[in-house]
Amino acid sequence: MTAPATLIDVRGLTKRYGGHTVVDHVDMQVPRGVIYGFLGPNGSGKTTTIRMLCGLLTPDEGEGSCLGYDLRTQAREIKRQVGYMTQKFGLYEDLSVEENLDFIARIYQVPKRRERVDATLGQMGLGERRRQLAGALSGGWKQRLALAACLLHEPQLLLLDEPTAGVDPNARRQFWDRLHELAAEGLTVLVSTHYMDEAARCHALAYISEGRLLARGSGADLIAHAALASSAVSGPATGLAMLGHELRRDRALRSVAWFGATLHVSAGSRQALDDAFARAQPLMETQGLRAEPSEPGLEDVFIALMQDSGGGG
Repeated sequence: MTAPATLIDVRGLTKRYGGHTVVDHVDMQVPRGVIYGFLGPNGSGKTTTIRMLCGLLTPDEGEGSCLGYDLRTQAREIKRQVGYMTQKFGLYEDLSVEENLDFIARIYQVPKRRERVDATLGQMGLGERRRQLAGALSGGWKQRLALAACLLHEPQLLLLDEPTAGVDPNARRQFWDRLHELAAEGLTVLVSTHYMDEAARCHALAYISEGRLLARGSGADLIAHAALASSAVSGPATGLAMLGHELRRDRALRSVAWFGATLHVSAGSRQALDDAFARAQPLMETQGLRAEPSEPGLEDVFIALMQDSGGGG
């Protein structure tokens, strides 16, 4: 079966455990060949949504398709054409790199299994480590092995659940370079992440909190739709800490957060932001602090969304 141009098309997707709604009527459409970022606080429902999309969980409400297959009645077909990479390393640590890939290839009944394993080892740069035990690999190499296992059966869709957690920045960069290469070849990737630099590398984004989808679109779309006015405050660290404590009590502000050595402050309008700084002017003057207008970024937007939804402090 040839997958449609829109690989994921779901409406009203809902999952409950007992009396608690974990995913609450989520609508989502994901086209072929894009990297779709899925963001939100811990416990927001991202993993549960991903598991419903790949056929591991059955929705309590809602309908839709993945790869052209019905989520409810054709979960088996979906699972065979999806590569799912969990946050926790899920391969056998007492098997070698090659043995792990050969085992996965057997499960998926990959044609010309040994040739496919050899090709994947080469494509992922694992050839020289083929006989090394998986448990002896660093976090970055384990991540690379896990991705190789996902790609063995040539899936049409990759579902990656916080795949770069616990790996160093260089390994994260190399991982994302590979994802963009795969997307350019037509593979669709749905990835959950907490890192804003990774969010910025996605073609489209969705933000979920407490099971509800709060925003979606390209990074530029989300920034424009949020309509935030932002400023960066600089000065002595002790003064910034005092100002941050005061501004977080100001209900007119959308977000107050440290960005390196500056304090980023956002509000729904420039006037509301200027008024908040006017109220804090005595403190800012005594502490030698200076506020300069800045362009809001994705992190400003997501901090504001998190605080609006009650998911942040």
